[in-house]
Amino acid sequence: MRLHKTVPSDVKPRGDEQRLKFSDSEARSACLIGRSADSSDSLSVLHRSVKMALYEFTTSEYDDYEDGSTSTTTEYLETMCDKASVREFRGYYEPPLYWSILILGAVGNLLVVWIYLHFRNRLKTMTDVYLLNLAVADLLFLGTLPFWATDATHGWYFGHVMCKLVSAVYKINFFSSMLLLTCISVDRYIAIVRATKAQNSKRKMLLYSKVVCVLVWLLAAALALPEFLFAQVKEFDGNSYCSMVYWANQNNRTKILVLSLQICMGFCLPFLIMFFCYFVIVRTLLQAKNFEKHKALRVILAVVAVFVLSQLPYNSVLVVEAAQAANTTITDCEEARRFDIASQVMKSLAYLHSCLNPFLYAFIGVRFRKDLVKIFQPCSCSHGKPSKPIMSDTETTRAFSL
Repeated sequence: MRLHKTVPSDVKPRGDEQRLKFSDSEARSACLIGRSADSSDSLSVLHRSVKMALYEFTTSEYDDYEDGSTSTTTEYLETMCDKASVREFRGYYEPPLYWSILILGAVGNLLVVWIYLHFRNRLKTMTDVYLLNLAVADLLFLGTLPFWATDATHGWYFGHVMCKLVSAVYKINFFSSMLLLTCISVDRYIAIVRATKAQNSKRKMLLYSKVVCVLVWLLAAALALPEFLFAQVKEFDGNSYCSMVYWANQNNRTKILVLSLQICMGFCLPFLIMFFCYFVIVRTLLQAKNFEKHKALRVILAVVAVFVLSQLPYNSVLVVEAAQAANTTITDCEEARRFDIASQVMKSLAYLHSCLNPFLYAFIGVRFRKDLVKIFQPCSCSHGKPSKPIMSDTETTRAFSL
C-alpha cells in the first residue's frame, strides 16, 4: 500500500493568499450560469467546481499540519498502516529482555555502589569518581525499564505527567552514561600518556573530576529537555502509549533537530573522543616496557568493541529516522513495519550497555575484585598476615587494573 496526496494542477497551493471558498451567492451565481449558458459552459463550470471541492478536501489535511498540528508524516503512516503486528512483536520481545537487563544491570551496578560506600577511602582517582557516577546513572536508567516493559504489554496507564518524567529520566541517564564513558577514556589517556602530570596533581585532578561530573549531569538534563516538551500519551487501537509527539513545522525541523542532537551527543562525540584517547593509549603501551600491555590492550579492545556494537546499530536507525522525517523515504506499509521492528531490536541492543558497564570498567580490575572479596569474606584477614594496602589505579597498572 502506497500513500499519495494529489492537488489539482491548475489550482494554486495556499500560501499567504486567502483560502479559496465558495460563498452562497457565488454558488447561486454558478447555478444561474449553468442554466443560462450553453451545455459546454455548464460542464466547464461544473468541472471547475468539482476541482475546487477536491482541492478543499485534499488541502484541509495539509492545513492542519502546517498550522501546528502534532500529526507528522510518520504518524500519518502510523494511522494509515496497520501496525498491530509491530505492537504484538514489541509486547512479546521487549518485556522479557528488559527485565533480564534490569536484573543483571542492577546486580552489577549495585555492587559497584556498595563497594564505594563500604570503603570510605575508595574515591582516590578521577576514574573512581566517574565509575561511581556511571553506576548511579545506569541504575536510574534501569529503573525506567519496568515502565517501558509495561507499556509494551498493557499500554501506558501511569498518566501524562509520569510519561514526561520517565522519558526525561531515561534520557538524562542515557546521556550522562555516554558522557561519563567519555570522561573515563580521557582520564585513562591522562593517566597513561601524561603520567607525570597526573602523578604531580592528584588532588587537583580529583577536584576537577567532581566538577566535571556536576557539569555532565547538568548537560544531560539540558539535553533531555525535548522529553519534557514532547513526551505525550497517544491512543492506538483502544490502548494508550507514551511516545514523542513533535511540533509540526516545515520539513519536520523540530524532530530532525532532536534526533541529530541525540546522535551527535549520544554517539558521535563520545566515540570520536574515545577513539582518539584509546588510539594514543595503545600506541603508548606498545612502546612501554615491563608493563602488562597485553591485558590492557584486551581491555581497550573490549571497551571499544562493546560500545560500537551496542550503540552503532541503534544510532544508524536514528539516522534513517531523521532522513525519513526530512523527506518521506518510506511510503510502503510493509517496509514501515519492518523498520519499526528493526528499530525496537536495535534499541534494546543499545540498552545492554548499561548492564555491561560494571564488568567492563570495574570488575575487570584487580582492586575491585579484591574489594569484592573483602566484602563477602569479612573474616578472611584474621587467618593470616594482614593484607597489604591496595594501591590506587594509576599506581598499579596505569588505570587498567581498576
